[in-house]
Amino acid sequence: MIKDTKAMLRSILENISQINYVEPGDIPNIDLYMDQVTTFMDEHLRSSKRYEDDKVLTKTMINNYAKNNLLPPPVKKKYSKEHVLVMIFIYYFKNILSIKDIETLLTPITDKYFKDENGMDMTYIYNEVMELEKSRISIVSKDIAKSFQDAAECFADAPGEDQDYLQLFAFICSLSFDIYVKKLLMQKLIDEFDIKKDSKDKKKK
Repeated sequence: MIKDTKAMLRSILENISQINYVEPGDIPNIDLYMDQVTTFMDEHLRSSKRYEDDKVLTKTMINNYAKNNLLPPPVKKKYSKEHVLVMIFIYYFKNILSIKDIETLLTPITDKYFKDENGMDMTYIYNEVMELEKSRISIVSKDIAKSFQDAAECFADAPGEDQDYLQLFAFICSLSFDIYVKKLLMQKLIDEFDIKKDSKDKKKK
């Protein structure tokens, strides 16, 4: 595979190993106005943007999240630390899941943990998930490197001028397949949870 692709892969794997999570301690303990929230998110999630001009979060996005029940409403136009933590979850989910799926997934969390209950709040939830994700970094990096190596062994008989692109295409297809399977699993799990929730709600009536 072309040298530029190998160099890019090394760079990406290095970035994965040094992923910067927004630490709960970095979030101000005072409630923030919307402009302050968007500025905070842009500053702390800048490294995840594809293009420099991309916006991590906009006022329209925040209003839509609240409108679609993804985010509890602000208090006197101010957003708490808990709001920001929920927005971080939404930020990562929105490129993979539908608005409806995110609502289904997050509603039980915000209903029960948005306000501290027995010492278990949004900070607790976020920290637990963050530690789980950190433990997966090495595994994910090795899996990506293996997919790259496997793709580099494809199209051995292709003409030299075509081989590099075909191997790159195979690598992207391999990554896409992984994403497709995992997305399918996520959707099935959410659907199953939604069915059980509806069943419980009907029994209560």
